[in-house]
Order: sequence, then structure tokens, then C-alpha cells
Amino acid sequence: MANEDKKDFNAMLHDNKDMPKFQIITDEKSIEKYGGNRMYFAPPIDYDEVMKKIPYGKVITVGKIREFFAKENGADFTEPITAGIFVSIAAWASHQRLEDKTSYWRTLKANGELNEKYPGGTRKQKEKLEAEGHIII
Repeated sequence: MANEDKKDFNAMLHDNKDMPKFQIITDEKSIEKYGGNRMYFAPPIDYDEVMKKIPYGKVITVGKIREFFAKENGADFTEPITAGIFVSIAAWASHQRLEDKTSYWRTLKANGELNEKYPGGTRKQKEKLEAEGHIII
């Protein structure tokens, strides 16, 4: 993201963009890749709420959050592009708040990597995770 200091991420976090919603996809490659045609879109605030539940010393991936939303909502999968964007919005929104923080550093990218789009980038995420006892390879 660019110009983070000029954006109101908490406003973005609470803009549901007409979500939650479902979409039926028809692209055969996508259906094969994701295991079905019923795609779920979760609103940004839902990502923040799940990220807040990850306890000290534990981590989760965006992929696991997407699996959770799909299962909870009877979908085949949760849309991946908005998931990545909304996780970053949750991180920056927390960074801008003085209280009710979200431990966003405990949410890794879908493949288990650190997220360069978080406040402070991968260096800061690594520091926060190591402070909780994680070993970053």
C-alpha cells in the first residue's frame, strides 16, 4: 500500500462494501483450483475479528482464515484477493488506533511467509513474532 499515513484504515475496516456476499464462478480453471464454484466474500471487519482471536505465541495464515470463512458460510472457498487486502487493512487500522489493538503480526501470508505490507514490513513482524518466542527462518 502507498501513502498509509494519509489513509483512514479504520474507516476502510468498517466499510463492508456490500459484504458478506457469495458469487458463483464459472471459470473451469478457478473451479478446479479452488475446489468448487461457490465463492464467499467476507467483509474487512471479519478478518480483524478473527485476527484478534489468535493467542500469544500462536500464528495463523490468511489461507486458514479463508478456509474458516468458507466452512462457516457454506462456501467452497473465500475470495483470495480481497482476503489479502483486508488483512492488510486490519493491520494498518490497528496501527492507527490507540486502543483495541489487533495482533496482526500473528497472521502470516497464505503460504506462511511474513507480510511485507504490514506496518514496519517484514522486519517489524519478525521482531514481534520473535518477542513471542517464534523462530523465524
